[in-house]
Amino acid sequence: MSRGQAALAGVTAAAVAIGVAEPVAVLTGPRSAPIIAVGGLVVDVVPEPLKQFAIAVFGRYDKIALLVGTAVLLAAIAALVGVLAARRLRIGLAGIAAFAALGVAAAVTRAGADAFDALPSLVGGLLGALTLWAFVAGPLGADAGPRTAPATPEPDGTTPSTVAPSAPAPPPAVAALARDETPAGWEPLDGGDQESRRRFLRGVGLLAGTAAVAGLGGHWLAGRRGVSAAREAVRLPAPAAPAPPVPAGADLSVSRLAPFVTPNREFYRIDTALVVPQVDPATWRLRIHGRVRKPIELSFDELLARPMVERYVTLACVSNEVGGDLIGNARWLGVPIRELLDEVEPEEGADQVVGRSVDGWTCGTPTAVLRDGRDALLAVGMNGEPLPVEHGFPVRMVVPGLYGYVSACKWVTELELTSFADFDAYWVPRGWSAQGPIRTQSRIDTPRPRNRLTAGPVTVAGVAWAQHRGIRTVEVRVDGGPWQEATLAPTVSVDTWVQWSWRWDATPGDHTLQVRATDSTGETQPEQRRPVAPDGATGWHTVKVTVG
Repeated sequence: MSRGQAALAGVTAAAVAIGVAEPVAVLTGPRSAPIIAVGGLVVDVVPEPLKQFAIAVFGRYDKIALLVGTAVLLAAIAALVGVLAARRLRIGLAGIAAFAALGVAAAVTRAGADAFDALPSLVGGLLGALTLWAFVAGPLGADAGPRTAPATPEPDGTTPSTVAPSAPAPPPAVAALARDETPAGWEPLDGGDQESRRRFLRGVGLLAGTAAVAGLGGHWLAGRRGVSAAREAVRLPAPAAPAPPVPAGADLSVSRLAPFVTPNREFYRIDTALVVPQVDPATWRLRIHGRVRKPIELSFDELLARPMVERYVTLACVSNEVGGDLIGNARWLGVPIRELLDEVEPEEGADQVVGRSVDGWTCGTPTAVLRDGRDALLAVGMNGEPLPVEHGFPVRMVVPGLYGYVSACKWVTELELTSFADFDAYWVPRGWSAQGPIRTQSRIDTPRPRNRLTAGPVTVAGVAWAQHRGIRTVEVRVDGGPWQEATLAPTVSVDTWVQWSWRWDATPGDHTLQVRATDSTGETQPEQRRPVAPDGATGWHTVKVTVG
């Protein structure tokens, strides 16, 4: 077997292992599939700078990039395992076993896992090992053609013609074949090389195709078991406190300017879930417990029966770079968290509410923020429909004025009252601040960087935000000149972003546009550029354009 054939055998064995594991994971849950389980482990342990690099480069597609990268790395390692197996089969089998063990460990250590979550990796590893054996030492190997026994001299000293042996090979030869070693004196029959190569390639095609069908079929079946039908059946109640109407002119309708309300399909998504949790509202429960006097548990129907509040709130990710698009504004429907906390009566010193997702992810929100009168919601609706599954269906947290990593728990299933001194939520041990108030920021949406413009009047426009404080002014300057005040569009409340515009009489040449905002407290966003870690980026958004 050549090195290339051995590498292809290893990759095919890995494909079989992963493909077969997919339909098994339909029974145990998609998070137990090896590539998803290992990918989730990577998300948890990868160094934070590398994680931020991925978000900065790929944005909302960071999970796809991670899965593709994991698959490519796995293919490379599988090829190496195949090459090693061609030399010593036991080494290759040990490599397959190690990967299966990694998949098992990653699956069973996830939040809410049980022993059955090990099945996809175990079944996939077993069939992957069998596939590797079949190529290296079994019937599909490139060297598995008929072999001839060494010629034995006749009594008269002549050597008969070489013929294929009709009797089984002697034990030493069998042992040599099992070790993928050619017994001394043996060689393929004429034409055996071509036939064995054809058999090898047919085996690769058949098994790779089977793996693809199994993998795609498993993915399709998992989708059929999702909660889309349950979501479509949800009928949201009318709000007891409807959202205030959007004032005329709040949306300037300027080309390339972000709309005042972000459509659900365009709303940014940044979280740690490689597969979107499928939570059936019929079985969903919310526990509010911990350092409280009266813990409670609610079903989805019980939550819907409570008076609902509807509000426009802009959410932002702490990973949003200056000028970035990890921010969006939506109309949310939900139950005020303040009312629920009043019912459970937090104990003295319980200064943190830990939101816990169904997949185990946690965020820590200051208790005082949730009780200070702002519209912090357990949201069930988004822009007039039940929450999209990828945005937290059936229930998520929405808290104005805080970055999502400390407040926006999707697929929430627990609210635990504790203290910042006693518990660090998911991102805190990874170097992020325990409390994350949103910084005052502004962005130029049009013109875009490196645009070529025509001399004359040009509309410069964008958005600015300082949730729960509000924006007082936005200023623009050209080429480091004096700051010019932009015109602010009306907005719904201090909890949303605001659009702004400024008319510029553009002159020919290369120019640099900059923007800064000042919030209602009088704080102006600083010029100094700072990275997103540990508590949000700072700096003035700068755009370079050419005017013809």
